[in-house]
Amino acid sequence: GAGMIGILSQPATEISFLKKVKKIMKAGSLRHTALLHKKVCKVAVCGGSGSFLLDEAIISGADVFVTADFKYHQFFDAENKIVIADIGHYESEQFTKELFFELLNKRFSTFAIHLSRVNTNPINYL
Repeated sequence: GAGMIGILSQPATEISFLKKVKKIMKAGSLRHTALLHKKVCKVAVCGGSGSFLLDEAIISGADVFVTADFKYHQFFDAENKIVIADIGHYESEQFTKELFFELLNKRFSTFAIHLSRVNTNPINYL
């Protein structure tokens, strides 16, 4: 499928979890729904435009859904059942190239593979 579910090794407060995601994912901003004032244990993740997986994230019992490209009215669909964390499209996919680089290096050791360090994100934050 397009997304994943994970369990944190230690529960976290919603605000500390969101701050950590913002820092680790190098997001210039992070949009989120209302906090539910409960611990974050289970997290749903989808790189890129993941709003189509919101219902599955809720059904899975995830506390937070980290993804990107939610439209304004789609935030209402959380219905206080889950915290949506929209970190930005580029930000949610930026580390994928390292995963592909490692995979290709392992599978095709005779190819010279170059990992670009160019940031192609067209969005800037003030």
